[in-house]
Amino acid sequence: MKLRLREEQVLALKQRAEKEGISLHAMVLKAIDDYLALPARPSVVRKTAREQAAGWREPGERLG
Repeated sequence: MKLRLREEQVLALKQRAEKEGISLHAMVLKAIDDYLALPARPSVVRKTAREQAAGWREPGERLG
């Protein structure tokens, strides 16, 4: 995988990595891991909620 960053992004990452005492590679991996740990975007959550609600509509109606 090749990642093309803007010059200012590279500089900011290098500065942050140096400040935290880790390599640039480790900094990029940390940034990716942090992003992936975030909750799903609200649009994905809403879509999933609608799908789940639709699946329970009929059983809910039968129960009254």
